[in-house]
Amino acid sequence: MPLAITADLVQRAREAHRGVAAFNVITLEHAEAIVLGAERASADVVLQISQNAVRFHGGRLEPVAAASLAVAAGAQVDVSVHLDHVDDVELLHRTADCGLSSVMFDASHLDYRDNVEATRAAAEWAHARGLFIEAELGKVGGKDGAHASGVRTDPDEADEFVSRTGVDALAVAVGSSHAMTDRSAALDIDLIATLADRLDVPLVLHGSSGVPDAVLAEAVRAGMVKINIGTILNTAFTGAVREVLGADEAVVDPRTYIKPGREQMAQVVQRLARIVGAV
Repeated sequence: MPLAITADLVQRAREAHRGVAAFNVITLEHAEAIVLGAERASADVVLQISQNAVRFHGGRLEPVAAASLAVAAGAQVDVSVHLDHVDDVELLHRTADCGLSSVMFDASHLDYRDNVEATRAAAEWAHARGLFIEAELGKVGGKDGAHASGVRTDPDEADEFVSRTGVDALAVAVGSSHAMTDRSAALDIDLIATLADRLDVPLVLHGSSGVPDAVLAEAVRAGMVKINIGTILNTAFTGAVREVLGADEAVVDPRTYIKPGREQMAQVVQRLARIVGAV
């Protein structure tokens, strides 16, 4: 199928009162597994490449973007490619040249006023090039478990932020946390509903790997649209690789353990894409 546009996938999901899953790509096998799982689920998906993944590839966005775009273009479902969690302006400005249709610019580490100014400039740059841009307000937890109190997204502030920056989607802090390997995150569903009611742009949930399936579905019903998922794929992949290598120390061909790792990721994608997209 032709390469999809993130803005179209997000808008279509929002109008249908469902979600669209966005899965993190680190290697070619991630992209292949995500598309395979999405095809099994008959679901639209977003392949997203984070700034950290670009750093893993030596700071080179172009090769991993080209691979992801090729896998997306060959899919039997609609797939777009997105650049995620960028705070490096130079990397942001490489988005358009790589053929990606959307980017998440993250200035949430700045205080509110500076976040507004930096995000407004990023949005102006993106819109001049026809790119869909996501931003973040509040602080989604990092690698330290559930985020601290007092940093959840305030609805009044979010309304003003969207108006002043002109972003197309907003990642909000509602109880999830990045890099969780257990699924114990408790989301503030009432806050999600309030934000969805107040804002004219779709909401994005980061750190969704730590959220139980039933709570993900509840979050989409409350108004979440784009659901970002990463760590749970790595957990599945690594578990499968460990199992193969642990069973036979003589294995040296990486295809022997990468293939089951890719399959385990695909199974996770299939399940979560259905949960998010079927609500």
